[in-house]
Amino acid sequence: MKTFLILISALLLGSVATATPVERNGLLSTQGNRIVGQHGKPVSLAGNSLFWSQWEDEWWNSQCIEWLKQDWEISVIRAAMGVEANGYLKHRAVEQAKVARVVDAAIAAGIYVIIDWHDHRAEQHEAESIAFFQTVARKYGHQPNVIYEIYNEPLAAVSWKNDVKPYAERLISAIRAIDPDNLILVGSPNWSQDVDVAAADPITDTNIAYTLHFYAGTHKEKLRKKAETALRAGVALFVSEWGTCDANGDGKVDLASTADWMEFMRTWQLSHCNWAVSDKREAASIVRPGASASGRWQESELTESGRVVRAWTKKWAQLFPGGTMLE
Repeated sequence: MKTFLILISALLLGSVATATPVERNGLLSTQGNRIVGQHGKPVSLAGNSLFWSQWEDEWWNSQCIEWLKQDWEISVIRAAMGVEANGYLKHRAVEQAKVARVVDAAIAAGIYVIIDWHDHRAEQHEAESIAFFQTVARKYGHQPNVIYEIYNEPLAAVSWKNDVKPYAERLISAIRAIDPDNLILVGSPNWSQDVDVAAADPITDTNIAYTLHFYAGTHKEKLRKKAETALRAGVALFVSEWGTCDANGDGKVDLASTADWMEFMRTWQLSHCNWAVSDKREAASIVRPGASASGRWQESELTESGRVVRAWTKKWAQLFPGGTMLE
């Protein structure tokens, strides 16, 4: 009997190890201040954010995403679809096709995918945003992989109560008319840092989380205190964009601050996507100029940030195998 139980345990552990993040966790939902899987256990995903789609779309391909899954062991990818500046507002079909490539690749890889309306003035583009999200909800709303991010980073000048929250409520209503249950992410003013303000006046939908964005060289304990205030108020957070460097995407890689943020996210079991999959000549890029957009990068092709982020995503895969802590 003992031998039989050991065999069964080994088989179960083996199935956990080989299951994809989506196979293991299924549809994500919020439970208090945590994001949980279909099993009811907290889920903490780690992955990357693609760069603005209208400028570096060569990285928006299945080979790159599969490499990140296999070599970096990511469990989530963020498709940051640019809206202004020659993005979706001018080239809707082109940008939608890029998003579809990433979503299809994520589904094939068994990882989660954030469909991000990458905009700083989304309340000015509400009709276009509704049309976009209803289109993707009709196509992908039945897939447990899909997470909607309806407003990347509202600016400091806008109000949560008067601008962002009303926009978000109308977007959520439009999505829910088609997809009643996939997770929706909502930004807050000050470049998705005022999560405490949003938590004090939350949206009533039962399956939303608020995005927290930070750059380790610029944002430190003060922003973590705001995040902790929001979490203690009972809302769920998702770090859909973070960087190892300064908030402008450049400067030095701040190893100490990055480690502080990783410990904070580990403690609160937060999911996170690093900015950015790009070879642009700035500190936030994960690869050096000229690296292949299809992946298979050598260590020498990674930037300092790329090496740091790869190490953390692989560590996250050990801390949270498939996105969930092992019993």
